[in-house]
Amino acid sequence: MSWSDNNNNPWGSQGGGNGRGQGPDMDNVIRDLQNKFKGFLPGSFFGKLGPVVIIVALVLIWLATGFYRVLPDEQGVVLQFGKYIKTTQPGLNYHIPYPVERVLTPKVTKVNRVEIGYRQSPDNRTTQIRDVPEESLMLTGDENIVDIDFSVFWIINDAGKFLFNVQVPELTIKSAAETSMREVIGQSKIQSIFTEGRTEIEDKTRVLIQSILDDYETGVTITQVQTQKADPPGEVIDSFRDVQAARADLERQRNEAEAYANDIIPRARGEAEQILQSAEGYKQKVIADSEGKAARFLSIQSEYAKAPVVTKQRIFYETMESVFGDMDKIIIDNDSGQGVLPYLPLPEISKKASN
Repeated sequence: MSWSDNNNNPWGSQGGGNGRGQGPDMDNVIRDLQNKFKGFLPGSFFGKLGPVVIIVALVLIWLATGFYRVLPDEQGVVLQFGKYIKTTQPGLNYHIPYPVERVLTPKVTKVNRVEIGYRQSPDNRTTQIRDVPEESLMLTGDENIVDIDFSVFWIINDAGKFLFNVQVPELTIKSAAETSMREVIGQSKIQSIFTEGRTEIEDKTRVLIQSILDDYETGVTITQVQTQKADPPGEVIDSFRDVQAARADLERQRNEAEAYANDIIPRARGEAEQILQSAEGYKQKVIADSEGKAARFLSIQSEYAKAPVVTKQRIFYETMESVFGDMDKIIIDNDSGQGVLPYLPLPEISKKASN
């Protein structure tokens, strides 16, 4: 029974007492729509091949959704019913469409940072740093306490391992970094931590963190460990600075003493060597002079044995020459005649002769 029946017409019978006209016939409307639809799809096609074509088209569309693109800074991680099966590299790739497989594409070139011993809370005006003493206070190898803050920089080298081998990779990296730093600080002395040993500590910590993470197969590479602060605890920092100042004074005085020693010792050694050389020269001179005088005496003795008178006379002349050679001499002749001044001014004569 259709709605065209007057007894069942929801809009009332034609010409009813309410004065409204007859409403639309829904059966006719539905029938008109079916006829128009069949006009677009012939009956034979729609009845036989139509459903197959539609199913094939839907399957092709579903299969086409399996294409995906991995960017150069990403890796594709393919999951099959939620289980990791493979990692794909940048470029155009394909997987079985959802819900069989799906793909995750984490960034693998982004440098991430973990802060240990402090937290940064940037706002609009400045960057506030909050200290975390339960992470930063560490015991050194010489039984001192150091307050050290540092950052660990890391990247993903295997996205599959990073996503599925460790439940919370960031927490694992943080725990490994704190453990490694405590081990390295426990093997170092406080003085080297504050001065020249900081770079060595950073390198040792980076290697140790990488070793721990490789054992866990986290798929992470540690690129750098950077120390932000290395100070004594706040309660003793003033006393520590006094000790450091005293050590600096000690080192300065020691350097001054070493500089003075390096100056005076070579100079004293040089003077001692000069004295030794002078003594050795004097020794050789005295020996040579003595040997010369002895040889001269022997030669004179030999000549004296041959001619004593002549030798005596020659020795006398030589002696007088050595004695009076540099003296002013005046000769007076007692045998000169009258009217002659017995005076011969030899110094004046010699001066005139030289001029």
